[in-house]
Order: sequence, then structure tokens, then C-alpha cells
Amino acid sequence: MEELRLVKLKRILLVEDDPMDMELTLTALEERNLANEVLVVHDGEEALNFLYSRGSFRMRAPGNPVLILLDLKLPKVDGLEVLRQIKSDEHLRTIPVVMLTSSREEHDVVDSYKLGVNAYVVKPIDFQDFLNAVKEIGLFWAVINEPPPGG
Repeated sequence: MEELRLVKLKRILLVEDDPMDMELTLTALEERNLANEVLVVHDGEEALNFLYSRGSFRMRAPGNPVLILLDLKLPKVDGLEVLRQIKSDEHLRTIPVVMLTSSREEHDVVDSYKLGVNAYVVKPIDFQDFLNAVKEIGLFWAVINEPPPGG
């Protein structure tokens, strides 16, 4: 008799307002089959609504994503404020957050780490470099890294 295995849903939350960067990120994640689901939201307010099951996400499936890829410069609520709220909430703070941004500003890097970001990755300009960077990020955080229990 074949043994049944329960496979935990691996959900990645991508918070990105630039349509081209969103498509490139999704392409890279799909090429590696790194998650059962990649949920895309386009601003910080949507990200927080998802994480707190509010608004249009009120009826979403329970559980936290195994990874949040978070842009820094977002409409409505910027990435630093989203990060601040995630890392100050006992139910969310263990979710790995990777800042995936075009900003090389020293204060953005410092502020992100002070708030508890797990990694800060500057988006490469080159298409292939961008794909490779996202593949490596996804491989580590969604496959190699062991997420906290109860997510």
C-alpha cells in the first residue's frame, strides 16, 4: 500500500507594486517550483490586510506564508512600516522577510536591519541576474530553511 504524505502548503507573499518586477519574480519562482502558492499584493496596506486576514482577505486560508518578499518603496504603506508591524507582532515576527528593493541607500539598509529584516537584496538591473537572485532567495527561504512551526 502506498504511503500517504501530508505536504504542508508553502505560500510566499510577494509585495511588489512594479508590474515588471512582479512578473520577473513570479517567473523565477515558478522556474524553481519553490512554492505551492505565490500570493501577490501591490501595496503595503494589502500586505497587512492579508497578514491580519482583514478586508478582502477576511476569509483566506489560515496560516502564515513561509516567506515574505517585500519591496521597500510601496504605495499606501511603505515597506519599512510593513516590516515594523510584522516584526512587532508575536504571531508574525518569525516569518522570514526579505527586502527585495532597488534602493541602495544606506539608511534604508540600516533601518531595515534595525527593524529585523532577515535579508536585504538589491534588485539587479540585468534580467538574468534578477532571475538568478530571486531563484536563490526562494531556494534558501522556501526550501532549505526550516520555517517555524504553526505558521
